[in-house]
Amino acid sequence: MKRYDPKGEAMAVVNLRAKEVGKLGELLTVTDDVRQLTRAQALLWLDAGDSVEEVAERLGVTRQAVYNWGARFTARTAVGWESRVADGPRSGRPRTAFGIIDSLLEQVIETDPRERGYRATLWTAPLLQHYLAQEHQRPVSTKSIQRALARLRMTWKRPRHHLALRARYWRQAKGGLNAAFGSAHER
Repeated sequence: MKRYDPKGEAMAVVNLRAKEVGKLGELLTVTDDVRQLTRAQALLWLDAGDSVEEVAERLGVTRQAVYNWGARFTARTAVGWESRVADGPRSGRPRTAFGIIDSLLEQVIETDPRERGYRATLWTAPLLQHYLAQEHQRPVSTKSIQRALARLRMTWKRPRHHLALRARYWRQAKGGLNAAFGSAHER
């Protein structure tokens, strides 16, 4: 693939050595990571002479992404082959609850919240959130608690009042469709 400098002279975006081509080809057959596979394929296509525009269109990404992959691959010569085409470290808040709160929830979920000083008969996600923040200094979101309970295969339903439930044959008891159907025929 050729890239042109301000003077109009061609610059190579990726110049792969035979060993690099072999390793990238091997990576195509071994990796389970779709992003690594996409980047490796793009680098091989660029080395084969395809233009950045063609590769970007083929993969459904921007031209800038293809340029970035090539620059990152050539800059990361000190790391392993898979790391050269892998995602780099990302900024953002690290996971705080993944795997940590699972054991804490297992310990407390079978107990009665009243034993711990709460005025509730069942644990809810907001109540578990409050418990983890107060007792274990683990401020987590209710979504994290829901995910942890799903990982532990624990499910519960919110208590519902049975007064609002209707009998199975309530329509028949009230006359239902038969009453409406019968009154129409009598006319």
